[in-house]
Amino acid sequence: MTFDTLGLSEPLLRAVSEKGYDTPSPIQAKAIPAVLEGHDLMASAQTGTGKTAGFTLPLLHLLADKPAANSNRTLALVVTPTRELAAQIHESVLDYGKHLNLRSTVVFGGVKINPQMMKLRRGVEILVATPGRLLDLHKQNAISFSDVEVLVLDEADRMLDMGFIHDIKRIISLMPKKRQNLLFSATFSNDIRHLARGLLNNPVEIDVAPQNTTATKVEQKIHPVDKGRKAALLSHLIRSEGWHQALVFSRTKHGANKLVKLLERDNIHSAAIHGNKSQAQRTKALAEFKKGKVQILVATDIAARGIDIDQLPQVVNFDLPNVPEDYVHRIGRTARAGSSGNAVSLVSADEIKQLSDIERLIKSKIAREDVEGFEPEHALPESRSGHRPTRSAQPRRSSPSNRNNGQGRNQRSSENRSAGNNGQGRNQRSSESRPAGNNSQGRNQRSSESRSAGNGEQRRRSSQQRASSGNGNGNGNSNASSNNQRANNNGNSQPRPQKASSGNLIEPERIIQSGNR
Repeated sequence: MTFDTLGLSEPLLRAVSEKGYDTPSPIQAKAIPAVLEGHDLMASAQTGTGKTAGFTLPLLHLLADKPAANSNRTLALVVTPTRELAAQIHESVLDYGKHLNLRSTVVFGGVKINPQMMKLRRGVEILVATPGRLLDLHKQNAISFSDVEVLVLDEADRMLDMGFIHDIKRIISLMPKKRQNLLFSATFSNDIRHLARGLLNNPVEIDVAPQNTTATKVEQKIHPVDKGRKAALLSHLIRSEGWHQALVFSRTKHGANKLVKLLERDNIHSAAIHGNKSQAQRTKALAEFKKGKVQILVATDIAARGIDIDQLPQVVNFDLPNVPEDYVHRIGRTARAGSSGNAVSLVSADEIKQLSDIERLIKSKIAREDVEGFEPEHALPESRSGHRPTRSAQPRRSSPSNRNNGQGRNQRSSENRSAGNNGQGRNQRSSESRPAGNNSQGRNQRSSESRSAGNGEQRRRSSQQRASSGNGNGNGNSNASSNNQRANNNGNSQPRPQKASSGNLIEPERIIQSGNR
């Protein structure tokens, strides 16, 4: 099968050919004809399979002969969870639509809103947006949804996990009931199906890959190492393995910044990308990484959404994610578009629960390999995944002198608490890329104020108990009033729901500067 057989117009086929593609991916081969026929669509595919082109190409085809959008209106709306992914999707719209007379723009938080309002004033046929900024623009009468003919929800599972469900429902309520709806997700979870029932009309369902499977061309490996020596090991691997370009995942923003400083001390040019960085800083770091000016890009999970680089050879898990599905998404950044890649995880003994969860999810044991000179004093225990190891390092008994250095029994028993000693909880990642002005608290924010207050009271009692026992995460000397204050300040914090992985483009992408289109 070729793109010529899918029913796309000549200008689109020309644009596809100019990008060097002639054979559609499985998700594209199934999704494009369904969209062109006017069906609602519910589609799932693993990372790197070309989902974006699967809706971008037919969307451009359907709009090509439509009258131009009126002022402050759009004909097609693409909603996606993060800034980077929104920019990538809009770039795809520009690439494939370059031979068509269609207007498009992208809007997201973290940048000034006035330039975005000015672009919308003229009207656009295609609008790509993050939920929070989209609603901000609607409140200011900069955009009306009354003329929307096609709605695309991309990475719907991630939007639910990030707490956008109320925003999504609000956006849907403002649109005409008669429209075409396209929902793309990494998984068909119960929550996704519940959303689909209220959104889609007799949809075509497409699932081209098993859930939670890793790319077949990614070579996965674990290097057991003590937590305090991870940075040194990473620096060693970069030099000894000759990694000219690697994407490194950190669990927290603070950890990402700290790692960049350590690598820079070793003369390894690095940059961090996370939610505390401005949009300009994130865009610059991504662009320099893609150009090879930055050798190592250290990213948190959310900030890494939308990073699509052909031939990215190396992905490193400096910290294992708390949510096992994120591991699948992480290593899916390499081995894209049919290429091969390597995924290395630096795993300390206190991460055994995360490792067990990951291996249980992917239904396979990840090979372990000690690095000479970095063998851990605190042996990485056998994982509890129920699968036999393919390769395992021999456990080594830690010496008595090292039992109280922060990596012993107490540290392993705290593996379910917030990530490390940086004060960064599980909710941080789900909120770090939230568009400006939208303080998402995750899906569990749906609970009532009374419930939140009850949880806060429970936490206050728990804090008092910990203070009285002297075992409160290092806060045994804190008085009850300080504990109460922290509980009140964080009363809305809820345990972070599990997230599923999802994919993006298979095409090579360019980073666009916000506000220049």
